[in-house]
Amino acid sequence: MEPWVVALVAISAVLHLAWNVRLKTAGDPLRAATIGMLAGTVGIAPIGVAFWFSDGRPSLPPAGIALGLASGVVEAAYFILLAAAYRRGDLSVVYPVARGTAPLLAVGVGVIVFGERLGVAGSLGVIALLVGFLLLQRPWRAIALARNGGSEARAAAADSAILFALATGVMIATYTAIDRLGTREIDVFTYAAILWVTCAVVLVGWVRLVAGGDLLRDGRAASGRAAMGGFLTLGAYLCILIALSVAPLSGVAPLRESATVFAAAWGSVRLGEAGDRGETTRRIGASVLIVGGALLLALGGG
Repeated sequence: MEPWVVALVAISAVLHLAWNVRLKTAGDPLRAATIGMLAGTVGIAPIGVAFWFSDGRPSLPPAGIALGLASGVVEAAYFILLAAAYRRGDLSVVYPVARGTAPLLAVGVGVIVFGERLGVAGSLGVIALLVGFLLLQRPWRAIALARNGGSEARAAAADSAILFALATGVMIATYTAIDRLGTREIDVFTYAAILWVTCAVVLVGWVRLVAGGDLLRDGRAASGRAAMGGFLTLGAYLCILIALSVAPLSGVAPLRESATVFAAAWGSVRLGEAGDRGETTRRIGASVLIVGGALLLALGGG
Protein backbone atom coordinates (compact mmCIF):
# COMPACT_ATOMS: atom_id res chain seq x y z
CA MET A 1 0.00 0.00 0.00
CA GLU A 2 1.03 3.62 -0.56
CA PRO A 3 2.50 5.42 2.49
CA TRP A 4 -0.35 7.95 2.59
CA VAL A 5 -2.87 5.10 2.77
CA VAL A 6 -0.97 3.56 5.68
CA ALA A 7 -0.98 6.97 7.39
CA LEU A 8 -4.74 7.30 6.92
CA VAL A 9 -5.34 3.89 8.47
CA ALA A 10 -3.03 4.71 11.40
CA ILE A 11 -4.91 7.97 12.10
CA SER A 12 -8.16 6.04 11.94
CA ALA A 13 -6.85 3.54 14.52
CA VAL A 14 -5.97 6.29 17.02
CA LEU A 15 -9.33 8.04 16.61
CA HIS A 16 -11.17 4.75 16.92
CA LEU A 17 -9.40 3.87 20.17
CA ALA A 18 -10.31 7.26 21.67
CA TRP A 19 -13.94 6.66 20.72
CA ASN A 20 -13.94 3.20 22.32
CA VAL A 21 -12.46 4.52 25.56
CA ARG A 22 -15.35 6.98 25.69
CA LEU A 23 -17.85 4.17 25.08
CA LYS A 24 -16.38 1.90 27.74
CA THR A 25 -16.32 4.65 30.37
CA ALA A 26 -19.81 5.94 29.52
CA GLY A 27 -22.62 5.23 31.93
CA ASP A 28 -24.56 3.51 29.14
CA PRO A 29 -22.41 2.52 26.12
CA LEU A 30 -25.40 1.98 23.81
CA ARG A 31 -26.90 5.39 24.46
CA ALA A 32 -23.46 6.97 24.12
CA ALA A 33 -23.01 5.22 20.76
CA THR A 34 -26.44 6.38 19.59
CA ILE A 35 -25.79 10.00 20.55
CA GLY A 36 -22.38 9.81 18.90
CA MET A 37 -23.83 8.50 15.66
CA LEU A 38 -26.50 11.21 15.68
CA ALA A 39 -23.78 13.84 16.09
CA GLY A 40 -21.76 12.25 13.31
CA THR A 41 -24.83 12.30 11.06
CA VAL A 42 -25.17 16.05 11.57
CA GLY A 43 -21.56 16.35 10.44
CA ILE A 44 -21.49 14.00 7.46
CA ALA A 45 -24.96 14.42 5.91
CA PRO A 46 -24.40 18.00 4.65
CA ILE A 47 -20.95 17.03 3.36
CA GLY A 48 -22.38 14.07 1.46
CA VAL A 49 -25.11 16.23 -0.10
CA ALA A 50 -22.56 18.92 -0.99
CA PHE A 51 -20.33 16.43 -2.78
CA TRP A 52 -23.34 15.06 -4.67
CA PHE A 53 -24.31 18.56 -5.83
CA SER A 54 -20.72 19.48 -6.73
CA ASP A 55 -20.55 16.37 -8.88
CA GLY A 56 -23.55 17.53 -10.91
CA ARG A 57 -26.21 15.57 -8.99
CA PRO A 58 -25.56 12.29 -10.79
CA SER A 59 -27.98 9.38 -10.53
CA LEU A 60 -26.84 7.24 -7.64
CA PRO A 61 -26.37 3.56 -8.55
CA PRO A 62 -29.05 1.42 -6.86
CA ALA A 63 -26.36 -1.08 -5.92
CA GLY A 64 -24.36 1.63 -4.17
CA ILE A 65 -27.41 2.87 -2.25
CA ALA A 66 -28.29 -0.69 -1.22
CA LEU A 67 -24.74 -1.29 0.00
CA GLY A 68 -24.80 1.95 2.00
CA LEU A 69 -28.10 0.99 3.61
CA ALA A 70 -26.85 -2.51 4.36
CA SER A 71 -23.65 -1.20 5.87
CA GLY A 72 -25.62 1.19 8.08
CA VAL A 73 -27.75 -1.65 9.44
CA VAL A 74 -24.70 -3.83 10.10
CA GLU A 75 -22.94 -0.90 11.76
CA ALA A 76 -25.91 -0.44 14.08
CA ALA A 77 -25.75 -4.13 14.98
CA TYR A 78 -22.04 -3.66 15.63
CA PHE A 79 -22.72 -0.90 18.17
CA ILE A 80 -25.48 -2.89 19.87
CA LEU A 81 -23.19 -5.90 20.28
CA LEU A 82 -20.17 -3.81 21.29
CA ALA A 83 -22.17 -1.99 23.95
CA ALA A 84 -23.35 -5.33 25.33
CA ALA A 85 -19.74 -6.56 25.46
CA TYR A 86 -18.52 -3.41 27.23
CA ARG A 87 -21.25 -3.70 29.84
CA ARG A 88 -19.98 -7.20 30.67
CA GLY A 89 -16.24 -7.14 30.05
CA ASP A 90 -13.03 -5.12 30.10
CA LEU A 91 -11.83 -2.78 27.37
CA SER A 92 -8.44 -4.54 27.43
CA VAL A 93 -10.12 -7.86 26.56
CA VAL A 94 -13.21 -6.93 24.52
CA TYR A 95 -11.41 -4.55 22.15
CA PRO A 96 -8.58 -6.97 21.18
CA VAL A 97 -11.02 -9.85 20.75
CA ALA A 98 -13.40 -7.86 18.55
CA ARG A 99 -10.67 -6.19 16.52
CA GLY A 100 -8.52 -9.31 16.34
CA THR A 101 -11.37 -11.48 15.09
CA ALA A 102 -12.26 -9.07 12.31
CA PRO A 103 -8.97 -9.25 10.34
CA LEU A 104 -9.12 -13.04 10.12
CA LEU A 105 -12.66 -12.90 8.78
CA ALA A 106 -11.99 -9.91 6.53
CA VAL A 107 -8.91 -11.54 5.02
CA GLY A 108 -10.92 -14.69 4.43
CA VAL A 109 -13.53 -12.67 2.53
CA GLY A 110 -10.82 -10.81 0.64
CA VAL A 111 -9.10 -14.02 -0.44
CA ILE A 112 -12.16 -16.19 -1.10
CA VAL A 113 -14.65 -13.65 -2.46
CA PHE A 114 -12.47 -10.96 -4.04
CA GLY A 115 -9.66 -13.24 -5.22
CA GLU A 116 -6.95 -11.42 -3.25
CA ARG A 117 -3.84 -13.44 -2.36
CA LEU A 118 -1.76 -13.80 0.79
CA GLY A 119 1.99 -14.32 0.67
CA VAL A 120 4.26 -15.82 3.31
CA ALA A 121 3.97 -12.70 5.48
CA GLY A 122 0.18 -12.86 5.35
CA SER A 123 0.16 -16.52 6.34
CA LEU A 124 2.48 -15.81 9.28
CA GLY A 125 0.14 -12.98 10.22
CA VAL A 126 -2.78 -15.39 10.49
CA ILE A 127 -0.73 -17.59 12.82
CA ALA A 128 0.33 -14.63 14.98
CA LEU A 129 -3.25 -13.43 15.27
CA LEU A 130 -4.46 -16.86 16.33
CA VAL A 131 -1.71 -17.26 18.93
CA GLY A 132 -2.36 -13.77 20.32
CA PHE A 133 -6.07 -14.47 20.49
CA LEU A 134 -5.50 -17.75 22.35
CA LEU A 135 -3.08 -16.16 24.83
CA LEU A 136 -5.53 -13.38 25.52
CA GLN A 137 -8.51 -15.64 26.09
CA ARG A 138 -6.78 -18.80 27.41
CA PRO A 139 -9.67 -21.15 26.54
CA TRP A 140 -7.75 -24.05 28.07
CA ARG A 141 -8.11 -22.39 31.48
CA ALA A 142 -11.90 -22.39 31.23
CA ILE A 143 -11.82 -26.05 30.12
CA ALA A 144 -9.64 -27.00 33.09
CA LEU A 145 -11.91 -25.16 35.49
CA ALA A 146 -14.93 -26.89 34.01
CA ARG A 147 -13.34 -30.28 34.51
CA ASN A 148 -12.58 -29.43 38.14
CA GLY A 149 -16.13 -28.26 38.66
CA GLY A 150 -14.98 -25.02 40.29
CA SER A 151 -17.23 -22.05 40.88
CA GLU A 152 -14.99 -20.03 38.57
CA ALA A 153 -16.01 -22.30 35.71
CA ARG A 154 -19.63 -21.43 36.19
CA ALA A 155 -18.75 -17.74 36.33
CA ALA A 156 -16.63 -18.05 33.18
CA ALA A 157 -19.39 -19.95 31.38
CA ALA A 158 -21.92 -17.30 32.39
CA ASP A 159 -19.73 -14.46 31.18
CA SER A 160 -21.04 -13.57 27.74
CA ALA A 161 -18.70 -10.64 27.11
CA ILE A 162 -16.45 -12.74 24.90
CA LEU A 163 -19.36 -14.02 22.83
CA PHE A 164 -20.58 -10.46 22.27
CA ALA A 165 -17.02 -9.39 21.37
CA LEU A 166 -16.72 -12.22 18.84
CA ALA A 167 -20.09 -11.29 17.33
CA THR A 168 -18.86 -7.69 17.16
CA GLY A 169 -15.84 -8.91 15.20
CA VAL A 170 -18.17 -10.61 12.73
CA MET A 171 -20.02 -7.32 12.24
CA ILE A 172 -16.73 -5.46 11.70
CA ALA A 173 -15.65 -7.92 9.02
CA THR A 174 -19.10 -7.76 7.40
CA TYR A 175 -19.40 -3.99 7.12
CA THR A 176 -15.76 -3.68 6.04
CA ALA A 177 -16.40 -6.04 3.13
CA ILE A 178 -19.61 -4.18 2.23
CA ASP A 179 -17.80 -0.84 2.35
CA ARG A 180 -15.06 -2.15 0.11
CA LEU A 181 -17.72 -2.61 -2.57
CA GLY A 182 -19.84 0.44 -1.77
CA THR A 183 -17.00 2.97 -1.96
CA ARG A 184 -16.37 1.88 -5.53
CA GLU A 185 -19.98 2.48 -6.52
CA ILE A 186 -20.52 5.93 -4.97
CA ASP A 187 -18.11 8.66 -3.89
CA VAL A 188 -16.85 8.19 -0.33
CA PHE A 189 -18.65 11.13 1.30
CA THR A 190 -22.06 10.47 -0.23
CA TYR A 191 -21.74 6.80 0.64
CA ALA A 192 -20.76 7.66 4.22
CA ALA A 193 -23.79 9.95 4.54
CA ILE A 194 -26.12 7.14 3.45
CA LEU A 195 -24.72 4.58 5.90
CA TRP A 196 -24.40 7.09 8.77
CA VAL A 197 -28.01 8.23 8.54
CA THR A 198 -29.15 4.60 8.29
CA CYS A 199 -27.11 3.56 11.32
CA ALA A 200 -28.36 6.50 13.42
CA VAL A 201 -32.00 5.79 12.55
CA VAL A 202 -31.67 2.09 13.44
CA LEU A 203 -29.92 2.87 16.73
CA VAL A 204 -32.49 5.46 17.77
CA GLY A 205 -35.27 3.02 16.97
CA TRP A 206 -33.52 0.26 18.93
CA VAL A 207 -32.98 2.44 22.01
CA ARG A 208 -36.53 3.74 21.97
CA LEU A 209 -38.33 0.49 21.20
CA VAL A 210 -36.07 -2.20 22.68
CA ALA A 211 -33.67 -0.71 25.22
CA GLY A 212 -36.21 1.83 26.48
CA GLY A 213 -35.60 5.15 28.19
CA ASP A 214 -34.41 8.62 27.29
CA LEU A 215 -31.29 9.15 25.20
CA LEU A 216 -30.24 12.06 27.44
CA ARG A 217 -30.90 10.38 30.76
CA ASP A 218 -27.19 10.31 31.69
CA GLY A 219 -27.06 14.13 31.69
CA ARG A 220 -25.83 16.88 29.42
CA ALA A 221 -22.14 16.41 30.23
CA ALA A 222 -22.21 12.72 29.34
CA SER A 223 -24.21 13.47 26.21
CA GLY A 224 -21.67 16.11 25.19
CA ARG A 225 -18.82 13.62 25.61
CA ALA A 226 -20.74 11.08 23.53
CA ALA A 227 -21.36 13.67 20.80
CA MET A 228 -17.66 14.54 20.67
CA GLY A 229 -16.92 10.83 20.44
CA GLY A 230 -19.22 10.68 17.45
CA PHE A 231 -17.03 13.14 15.59
CA LEU A 232 -13.97 11.04 16.51
CA THR A 233 -15.51 7.92 15.02
CA LEU A 234 -16.70 9.88 11.98
CA GLY A 235 -13.13 10.97 11.30
CA ALA A 236 -11.88 7.43 11.82
CA TYR A 237 -14.47 5.98 9.46
CA LEU A 238 -13.88 8.51 6.70
CA CYS A 239 -10.16 7.70 6.78
CA ILE A 240 -10.97 4.00 6.38
CA LEU A 241 -13.50 4.57 3.58
CA ILE A 242 -10.95 6.58 1.61
CA ALA A 243 -8.35 3.85 2.14
CA LEU A 244 -10.81 1.13 1.07
CA SER A 245 -11.60 3.04 -2.11
CA VAL A 246 -8.02 2.71 -3.33
CA ALA A 247 -6.42 -0.22 -1.44
CA PRO A 248 -7.21 -3.94 -1.08
CA LEU A 249 -9.42 -5.12 1.76
CA SER A 250 -6.89 -7.69 2.97
CA GLY A 251 -4.36 -4.87 3.47
CA VAL A 252 -6.55 -2.17 5.01
CA ALA A 253 -8.63 -4.28 7.39
CA PRO A 254 -5.73 -5.82 9.36
CA LEU A 255 -3.68 -2.64 9.58
CA ARG A 256 -6.54 -0.69 11.14
CA GLU A 257 -6.34 -2.98 14.18
CA SER A 258 -3.01 -1.44 15.26
CA ALA A 259 -4.83 0.33 18.12
CA THR A 260 -5.41 -3.03 19.78
CA VAL A 261 -2.21 -2.97 21.81
CA PHE A 262 -2.90 0.56 23.01
CA ALA A 263 -6.42 -0.44 24.06
CA ALA A 264 -4.98 -3.33 26.06
CA ALA A 265 -2.47 -1.04 27.75
CA TRP A 266 -4.99 1.72 28.41
CA GLY A 267 -7.58 -0.65 29.85
CA SER A 268 -5.09 -2.63 31.93
CA VAL A 269 -3.18 0.34 33.36
CA ARG A 270 -5.32 3.48 33.18
CA LEU A 271 -8.68 1.79 33.85
CA GLY A 272 -7.20 -0.68 36.33
CA GLU A 273 -8.73 -3.73 34.64
CA ALA A 274 -5.76 -6.07 35.18
CA GLY A 275 -5.43 -7.52 38.66
CA ASP A 276 -1.64 -7.46 38.79
CA ARG A 277 1.49 -6.81 36.76
CA GLY A 278 1.52 -10.35 35.37
CA GLU A 279 -2.02 -10.00 34.06
CA THR A 280 -1.16 -6.62 32.55
CA THR A 281 1.85 -8.14 30.80
CA ARG A 282 -0.21 -11.03 29.46
CA ARG A 283 -2.94 -8.80 28.03
CA ILE A 284 -0.52 -6.36 26.45
CA GLY A 285 1.75 -9.15 25.15
CA ALA A 286 -1.17 -10.96 23.54
CA SER A 287 -2.30 -7.71 21.94
CA VAL A 288 1.21 -7.10 20.60
CA LEU A 289 0.98 -10.47 18.84
CA ILE A 290 -2.41 -9.48 17.43
CA VAL A 291 -1.00 -6.20 16.11
CA GLY A 292 2.05 -8.00 14.71
CA GLY A 293 -0.22 -10.42 12.95
CA ALA A 294 -2.31 -7.55 11.59
CA LEU A 295 0.80 -5.84 10.22
CA LEU A 296 2.03 -9.07 8.61
CA LEU A 297 -1.41 -9.51 7.06
CA ALA A 298 -1.24 -5.96 5.70
CA LEU A 299 2.13 -6.77 4.10
CA GLY A 300 0.84 -10.08 2.79
CA GLY A 301 -2.35 -8.44 1.47
CA GLY A 302 -0.30 -5.87 -0.49
